Amino acid sequence: MLKSLNTFKWYDNLWAAFIFFTRLPFWRLRQPPKSSYAAVVEWWPLVGWLTGAIAAATLWLGSMVLPYPIAVMLAIVARLLTTGALHEDGLADFIDGFGGGGTDRQRILNIMKDSHIGTFGVVGLIFYFAMLAGSLLSLPQHIAPLAILAFDPFAKMVTSQLILMMPYARTEETAKNKTVYRRPSVGAGIALTIQGLLPMGIFLWLIRSQVEWTTMIFVPCLTMYFLYRMIWSRLHGYTGDCCGAVCLLVELSCYLALCIHFY
Repeated sequence: MLKSLNTFKWYDNLWAAFIFFTRLPFWRLRQPPKSSYAAVVEWWPLVGWLTGAIAAATLWLGSMVLPYPIAVMLAIVARLLTTGALHEDGLADFIDGFGGGGTDRQRILNIMKDSHIGTFGVVGLIFYFAMLAGSLLSLPQHIAPLAILAFDPFAKMVTSQLILMMPYARTEETAKNKTVYRRPSVGAGIALTIQGLLPMGIFLWLIRSQVEWTTMIFVPCLTMYFLYRMIWSRLHGYTGDCCGAVCLLVELSCYLALCIHFY
């Protein structure tokens, strides 16, 4: 009986992750309890398998009938529609907060919670999308879709370490989504790692003769470390916006590292 209840909870946590991190109508099929949303990070990379697959498929199919630059734009839009620009919203708030809040912790938190986007956020998003599109355009057409499939879940897996490395910077009552992520157990941490490393490992094996795998792992992990240090020095804790921003920037660093090998 206990085993059955644990299985049911595991299933609810997985379902909550797909509802939380995408805008696809999974909620029409099942409504997990509110407590399941505290565990969504444990399945975040697996959601990346889906969002990455949608973007990769759009790029691959689009490039067959449209000029490649247009296919790249459509792939980016496809993922934005799938996720509801959840992480991009976090990136804009993160840049606004850290760009306009100085070293004042409370001011940074207040700016990030403000629903309005500021100058820093606008400029940051423009720069991010330009770098992302430029990176995809710089990659061989047969490599880019595979890179999307690998980098999306890998970046989510790397970013999930934030909740292990520092506490939440707000309280549950003041959180934008009214949810504080729980720290994964050892078993959940192992599952989370497999979700992120498996696609990356397959990708690096497929292109092993063309790239140096140590660069592909070192660059995003170094990016994650510097962002962690900046967040810790200013906030002494993470927020949902921080997670979204770090995820996108770590993923972008993967593309930039890959571009080095194909330049």
